[in-house]
Amino acid sequence: MKDNSSLSEIMNHRIEKLNKIKDSNVPAFDYSFKSNVLISQILLNQTDWLDKEVKICGRIVSLRKMGKACFIHIQSSNDKIQLYVRTDNLPEKIYDSIARNLDIGDIIGVTGDVFLTKTEELSVKVTLLTILSKNIRPLPNLKEKDGETFFSFNDKELRYRNRHLDLITNPKTRNVFISRALVIKKTREILDKKGFLEVETPCLQPLYGGASAQPFKTHHNTLDRDLFLRIASELYLKRLIVGGLDKVYEIGKNFRNEGMDRSHNPEFTMLEFYEAYSDLTDMIVLTEIIFKEIANTFNKTHFKFNGHSVDLTSPFNICTMKDLFTKYAKVNPIDLKDNDLDNFATQHGIDKEKYPHRGKIVEKLFSILVEPNLIQPTFVTEYPVEISPLARFKRGDKSKQYVERFELFISGLEFANSFSELNDPFEQKHRLLNQHSMLQKGDTEAQVFDNEFIEVLEAGMPPTGGVGIGVDRMVMLFTEQDSIKDVIFFPSMRDE
Repeated sequence: MKDNSSLSEIMNHRIEKLNKIKDSNVPAFDYSFKSNVLISQILLNQTDWLDKEVKICGRIVSLRKMGKACFIHIQSSNDKIQLYVRTDNLPEKIYDSIARNLDIGDIIGVTGDVFLTKTEELSVKVTLLTILSKNIRPLPNLKEKDGETFFSFNDKELRYRNRHLDLITNPKTRNVFISRALVIKKTREILDKKGFLEVETPCLQPLYGGASAQPFKTHHNTLDRDLFLRIASELYLKRLIVGGLDKVYEIGKNFRNEGMDRSHNPEFTMLEFYEAYSDLTDMIVLTEIIFKEIANTFNKTHFKFNGHSVDLTSPFNICTMKDLFTKYAKVNPIDLKDNDLDNFATQHGIDKEKYPHRGKIVEKLFSILVEPNLIQPTFVTEYPVEISPLARFKRGDKSKQYVERFELFISGLEFANSFSELNDPFEQKHRLLNQHSMLQKGDTEAQVFDNEFIEVLEAGMPPTGGVGIGVDRMVMLFTEQDSIKDVIFFPSMRDE
């Protein structure tokens, strides 16, 4: 980027050019421009467009002036074409008033005939030239190599803070977000075909719940009450199941007041879907279908993610948490007595004072000892009840120690969370009261007691399976990006 003094000089010089355009009574920011063809269509069907008049528009990405003529490349989306602009091909004074005052970054519209130059480059001989927007603040520096002109804008933090420049200068960035839209579109298509109804639930909630996380808090002046940005849509979607909508899903924003790293952003997109009269086994099948069908749209069987090659065609692994602990830690911490668990945690560098109860310690041990080994898609099942207050007990487990829950891990990262949903209002009340107690004892991520939700369950909720999938993480996988910031248009950033 330019230093401040040279930047100011460049901007002032461009403002002078803008004023010259305005002084010549030529519109500098025209209202619209009607193209008759896309640049991509001209490039794909060159022979069809030779010697024909076209009307096209785009942003100037290269500019070479030669007295009374100039060569310009304009870009629209990812497509670029050369323009040949010459004074005697244009209406009187247009070259002097507009062409001489153009800069890289300006947006223009042109009319002209398609032809091939002496070097056989497809070009447009411009007969009409309109400036649609003047670039005042210059784009990142251009570089040229082997005859190719490209932008130098590689600093990731600058790209995140200036996504508009990132999109202009880096075609790969645009492709990531085009793929993001495809992932979401395909997800909707899969669920719609299976009879799910897309719904919307409140983002502003009088009580947060449905996940273990800290919320953002705000105040509504008219109601004179505090509200929370939702951390999950789960409890409201279950209300719809109770109401008789047997298959529902929502793709929407959640907000969690937590740390930021390559896989966490305070504002993120979640898919949650619930199906009445189903359970965890059904959810495993459907979740695997979603991932595999999306993979098929990219015509790939393996994806490079987080330093690994991930196979999305083979059957996903299904393993219990207990078996994985036994395999990678040689012991199952869930079965250890309190003192033994504390000692085991200390041996692995975990300060148990930071984790207010057994479930949190087990969860941390799992993240350290097991998760990094889960490279190929793996459904981890049978979680401890302490960290799964919304899931039903494992069938046949008389100890009531485990619940029917899975988390899907790929390349050591969690992608999905699912339960056989707890529909016993008495047990659910007991669990949430326990969570409330944990909250008072310092577990800031424990769930709050929601009496309204208990009353909803008392109306009767059918057996239900539910899943939450991180959409941003899905996009990371399918676009092979290792940071969540690369798949969110405007990620949260610290102040400069």
